Amino acid sequence: MDHGAEQLSQRERLILQAVVHAYITTAEPVGSRAIVRRFDLDVSPATVRNVMADLEEAGYLKQLHTSSGRVPTDKGYRYYVDFLMSVQELTRAERARIQEELSGRLNDADEVIRHTSRLLALTSHHMGLVEVPDERNAEICRIEMVPIGTRRVGVVLVDNYGRVRTLVAKLDEALPAEGVQRIGRFLDANFRGVSMQGLQAAVSARTASFLDEQRRLAEQALRVLALMPPSRQGEVILEGTAQLFEQPEFQNVDRARQVFGFFEEHDRLVELIRSSIQEGEPLRTSIVIGSEAPDDELHEISIVVSPYCVGEQAAGVVGVIGPRRMQYSRLAGLVEYTAALLGSYLTGIAGMTSEDDSGFTPLLSGPRDGNDE
Repeated sequence: MDHGAEQLSQRERLILQAVVHAYITTAEPVGSRAIVRRFDLDVSPATVRNVMADLEEAGYLKQLHTSSGRVPTDKGYRYYVDFLMSVQELTRAERARIQEELSGRLNDADEVIRHTSRLLALTSHHMGLVEVPDERNAEICRIEMVPIGTRRVGVVLVDNYGRVRTLVAKLDEALPAEGVQRIGRFLDANFRGVSMQGLQAAVSARTASFLDEQRRLAEQALRVLALMPPSRQGEVILEGTAQLFEQPEFQNVDRARQVFGFFEEHDRLVELIRSSIQEGEPLRTSIVIGSEAPDDELHEISIVVSPYCVGEQAAGVVGVIGPRRMQYSRLAGLVEYTAALLGSYLTGIAGMTSEDDSGFTPLLSGPRDGNDE
């Protein structure tokens, strides 16, 4: 995306970068004398003032009041992000902390995802977000059915993202424990690799092709699968709302309520995140700044997101949401590192949960004594 790298001179680029850095740090309009002092520039305040005036005329800076210093516009932030910013790598201590926080949860993919959002919020001092892999597209790696009494069955589905979905279905008729287990083994042997959303349709489509015994199992499986709730979709884990609204930009109650209302509508947020990734380079960090978002509620914020992969497959994004006055270089580094780590951990969890070993422990209890109606 070309935003006009050739249009600014080296001095203009230097001063725009200085204004962005100063404003990000102080949240106060930046004057020419402050720029010269803070960045030890070998030019006079008058020269800086003239350059800032030129940048304002070109739309990169603006004055909030006639006598105030200047602040970056969305165009100024975009130029900075595209042409002036270097992604800041995390320190060894920061990387170690993130690894330690996540590595203690490697027995549960959903918990790793949830905690990643909390960790991003704590580390960035903004709002953390993680897009959960779309369950509709998840492929089944393991299926198990466990009898619970005589009229209930526990279903365990493990997908290629390492997530384990469990549910208990109440049956219309009693099934012996061995019958329930045979249905589970039948499904596991024939329908691995099918999408979570398409499992019931896949069983139904193949029922006619099975032999008598397998057909009976398929028909019984369909009755159980019909009781399953629909697949989840479009889910985003958000953490750190309080930290976001502590920022000076959101001290206005009406503005904060407007932004918070948008976050309640996850479908719109997912659409915005996905469109930002599609417009950028594949599997690269993307940044949406203020008015670049199509929704008026978001014109005071910026979003930094980076995709994460499980195996070779893009699964979702992680990111942070904060005011336009955010430390883009540091947060881009944080988001990129966290996305890579989350993908690596989920890939490992997926490998462990999909393994066929005789020591696999069911997540639901086995048969119970007595009549469980």
